[in-house]
Amino acid sequence: MCECCSGHPDIYLPQMATITKRRMLNGTELFLHLEMDSGEDLQYKPGQFVEVSLAGIGEAPISISSSPTQKGLELVVRNVGSLTKAIHKLQVGDKLGIRGPYGTTYPIEEAKGKDLVFICGGIGLVPQRSFIRYALDHRSDYGKIIVLIGTKCYSMRLFREEIALWQERRDMTVLETIDEAHDCWDGNVGVVTTLIPKIENELPGSLVLICGPPIMYKFVLISLAEAQVPEENIYVNLERRMKCGVGKCGHCQINDKYVCQDGPVFRYSDLALVPEAI
Repeated sequence: MCECCSGHPDIYLPQMATITKRRMLNGTELFLHLEMDSGEDLQYKPGQFVEVSLAGIGEAPISISSSPTQKGLELVVRNVGSLTKAIHKLQVGDKLGIRGPYGTTYPIEEAKGKDLVFICGGIGLVPQRSFIRYALDHRSDYGKIIVLIGTKCYSMRLFREEIALWQERRDMTVLETIDEAHDCWDGNVGVVTTLIPKIENELPGSLVLICGPPIMYKFVLISLAEAQVPEENIYVNLERRMKCGVGKCGHCQINDKYVCQDGPVFRYSDLALVPEAI
């Protein structure tokens, strides 16, 4: 039954959006800025995601990278399959289907007045950027802002120009590392956990927000435990497990939790009885 006949919105019916900007961030990540064809901004909060579709090809959950304080919607799409390969071929003026937003958000209200530490591994910077930009646009609402960024290699770094601007600011601290040494890199070399001792004194009283590849969580959480960060002060983003976005397919189910509905942003202490979640 169609939407007009049922009187209820079709949860699978996308809105159309137009690509207004595009650029490659590295060899596999495509940055897109979109405007909704309705003329109204999508209403979302940092941490949420949307389902992105191309008719006749498919649909996939993609994290929102922009802040709701700005105009339009920004996404980063990694070229890993038939859908994302097709999206990479799109140009300014082409259209995408957008469903959502879905999922839980970063604790933007609870975090007010507190220090924030963002730990980002690889493409995990993409959803974290939404809250980082939001906090910078509401700078007086938050305490210290510290961002740790780890990337596998020099060529895979994301948002290089924006990170450079963040590093010039006096009201935030940004430390970056790459796993593999490079002739053009004179910064820290090593995984992102090698940056944690540099800010260890800031950790116990901060809210810590983590997003990155699965292997990263285990070692970051060990480092945070050694720094005596309370588990209730840690938030993890598990967006990698999602599929349909509405809790129907079960692809992201972990025991009694659906990542697309109960997450993707979880307070770490809430996952204490779900050991396979991390």
